[in-house]
Amino acid sequence: MVSMKDISKACGVSVATVSKALNDHKDIGEDTKERIRQVAKEMGYSPNSAAKALKTNRTNNIGVLFVDEAQSGLTHDYFSYVLDSFKRTAEEHGYDITFINCNKTRENRMSYLEHARYRGFDGVVIACIDFAEPEVIELVNSNIPIVTIDYLFNNRMSVFSDNIKGMRDLMTYLYEMGHRKIAYIHGADSAVTQARVSSFYKTAEELGIEVPDKYVKEAAYRSTRDSYKRTCELLDLDNPPTCILYPDDFASFGGINAIKERGLRIPDDISVAGYDGIRVGRHIEPKLTTVKQDTDAIGAKAAESLIHLIEQPKTTLIEQIVVKGEVYEGKTVKKL
Repeated sequence: MVSMKDISKACGVSVATVSKALNDHKDIGEDTKERIRQVAKEMGYSPNSAAKALKTNRTNNIGVLFVDEAQSGLTHDYFSYVLDSFKRTAEEHGYDITFINCNKTRENRMSYLEHARYRGFDGVVIACIDFAEPEVIELVNSNIPIVTIDYLFNNRMSVFSDNIKGMRDLMTYLYEMGHRKIAYIHGADSAVTQARVSSFYKTAEELGIEVPDKYVKEAAYRSTRDSYKRTCELLDLDNPPTCILYPDDFASFGGINAIKERGLRIPDDISVAGYDGIRVGRHIEPKLTTVKQDTDAIGAKAAESLIHLIEQPKTTLIEQIVVKGEVYEGKTVKKL
């Protein structure tokens, strides 16, 4: 195995100079750094991560706690894009990411906190999980730097998609398109759902839109089956809506199927809109009207915030970062 001492002999410099060059210290000239790095590469030098961790007190490894109740895993469109952006940004800053083991059926499994400490994570990002779960609370209350996505804990950094503004903008767009009978099939109870539902009712009130109780129903996120059933219930009403909102784009496909099975046309007979802005929604006909969330910005800001917490703990402010989305008009909402 090639050592720094071997590189120092080959370059005719001290071991300290080699170390500084490889760690990008500013008191070494760029030409010297480049020459030492090139020699190290040619000699096949690979730094010992364990030794580096002992010296810097960091592993340059970030834990990801991600549990999707719908069992869709990383095929979950919204979170897969967010985590991809998080991963790319973390790697650009020299960090690796590792998923925390969430398989609770395994014998002698570690808790989330135990796993994080065992792996020596410098920090952890938490997304798409039951945030009230005791193991999650234990991890959040530890001394490990934490950033949450779409959930707020006191004294913890968080990154949010602006669900309140997103729903308000979508409702305003529907109103401007002439719709007054708007139904909402929302997701299961969560911080995200609460924000969207509250904004739905508040915006409807501000616009003078009356929302009958029968127009508001619940379906699990990403469940085409649930959305299919709830859509059938709405279509069977004596006074059905002219537009139906869905928990997310993927779930809306179940509702679209129910509508088409009735021989109805979108948007000529009834309008629909989703939420998230996943890519597939722009490749169906007609293109799905939705709120496009900025997954690139959410993931990048979560990674940058966590790295700041890790590297500059004394000067990093604990804050809530809100990322705006935008209405993608598509072709599934008719102008009345």
